[in-house]
Amino acid sequence: MTVTKVNSVVSRAHAGAMTDEIPDPEVPLRAKPPRSYSARYKAEILAEYETLDKAGKGALLRREGLYSSLISEWRKQRDRGALAELAKPSGRPPVDPVEREVARLRRENERLAGELDKAKKVIEVQGKLSALLEQLATDSQTKKGGEPR
Repeated sequence: MTVTKVNSVVSRAHAGAMTDEIPDPEVPLRAKPPRSYSARYKAEILAEYETLDKAGKGALLRREGLYSSLISEWRKQRDRGALAELAKPSGRPPVDPVEREVARLRRENERLAGELDKAKKVIEVQGKLSALLEQLATDSQTKKGGEPR
């Protein structure tokens, strides 16, 4: 029995079957982010691509991991003059540090004004409570002793 079991394990190992390894079931969220190309890179690749013969063009595309459709699109962009626009960074323009500081100070001012309003209300309530307690103390002394101290 043991001979058969050992032979089956050995035969499976020779056949390429995994023996003790358990594959990781975790799936990565995303393998790679989409590639982005700078305007300079696009211009360099277009210049090189246009000087090559058919075999050289294919080799260039394979070496860089590009598709011919990208080259076509980049040509259209170049012809429209869009490469200069693509060189600009995307997204919002950077915020002036002075404006950022002004915004931070305004938020802090609003927060402090809210805290001041709360503090004023607490002081008002404490004053009313103090007056009420004083009145209760004087009323209770009047009822017990006849006259206040």
